[in-house]
Amino acid sequence: MKIALVHDHLAQDGGAESVLKVFHELWPEAPIFVLLHDTQSADPIFSKANVQTSFIQHLPLGVKKYKWYLPLMPVAVEHFDLSAFDVVISSSASLAKGVLTSPHTLHICYCHTPTRYLWTDTKQYVQELAYNRFMKKVIACYLSFLRIWDLAAADRVDIFLANSKIVKQRIKKYYKRESTVIYPPVDLSQFRISTDEKDNYFLIGGRLVPYKRYDIAIQAFNAMKRRLKVFGSGPDEQRLKKLAGDTIEFEGRVSDEQLAVLYQKAQALIFPQEEDLGIIPIEAMASGTPVIAYQRGGVTETVIQGKTGTFFEDQNWQSLTKAVLQFHPGQFDPKVIRAHVEQFSVERFKKEIQQFVEEAWKQWERKSHIQ
Repeated sequence: MKIALVHDHLAQDGGAESVLKVFHELWPEAPIFVLLHDTQSADPIFSKANVQTSFIQHLPLGVKKYKWYLPLMPVAVEHFDLSAFDVVISSSASLAKGVLTSPHTLHICYCHTPTRYLWTDTKQYVQELAYNRFMKKVIACYLSFLRIWDLAAADRVDIFLANSKIVKQRIKKYYKRESTVIYPPVDLSQFRISTDEKDNYFLIGGRLVPYKRYDIAIQAFNAMKRRLKVFGSGPDEQRLKKLAGDTIEFEGRVSDEQLAVLYQKAQALIFPQEEDLGIIPIEAMASGTPVIAYQRGGVTETVIQGKTGTFFEDQNWQSLTKAVLQFHPGQFDPKVIRAHVEQFSVERFKKEIQQFVEEAWKQWERKSHIQ
């Protein structure tokens, strides 16, 4: 069984890239096809892998300003030659699922989400672009055409895997396809319960971008005059700092070791955004820390009300404030919280994904021989 891996692009080190890393560990000989590879931003592990990039990599500023070339990306994806492979496994949140494969090739897509900027977040995506009004209208029109391509791309997939139940629902809604849920891997080994006492701060963080709504957490903690630590960086950082009062502390980018301590010492993690799954809450719970989350998205699958955390209903600072004021850390058992998230371990993911691929290939071969 000759396998190829396909990923949208290696331009950051996020949750989707964590999945790709595990794929690479399972099938180290498989080449990795990506639109572009930013060696400065991606995990160094991929610099040692057999990474095949598209022509986008060689265009002017193709790596750092790759979004300029969005109109060319469908063409770039379709130019990959995958004819020599038995199985293609795509890790896709946008374009990777659109690769062209031979009739004999089995294409399994691990879908992190149907393309957000085409289906669920289009208006917000266009509004946040740093272009004038005319260019935004042009881009909005282009996205309508790209939606047609995205539907065609989804039809090229033989089997869909979804990273959560909510993504499974979206795949059904937008692509009219069934899928199997396999939760993504989270490296739990670096997170442990601390025997020391908790500090008096709450925690938020990750990539600081507008849709994650860290602004409502800052507004809530400004109003309550309670300590809130913010880790990470991103394009929304300066705006958030301007909103912040005296009790808000920005930690910036932190090491894995520093993050582990931040999780351990926090009263709770605040999670005000809607995500397809949400890795950060799982990491916090692996440290024995409860989560206060907005009751939408994949976090409703990972956090258990009253056992590993609690929810707030409306995505505004008033609703979050109410949840924080009603929160009592003493009612949560760190050992129970930690035990709950063992189901998201890397070892579990490796076992599930390998078994799934092997069984799918056997069935594909059997069907091919019958035909």
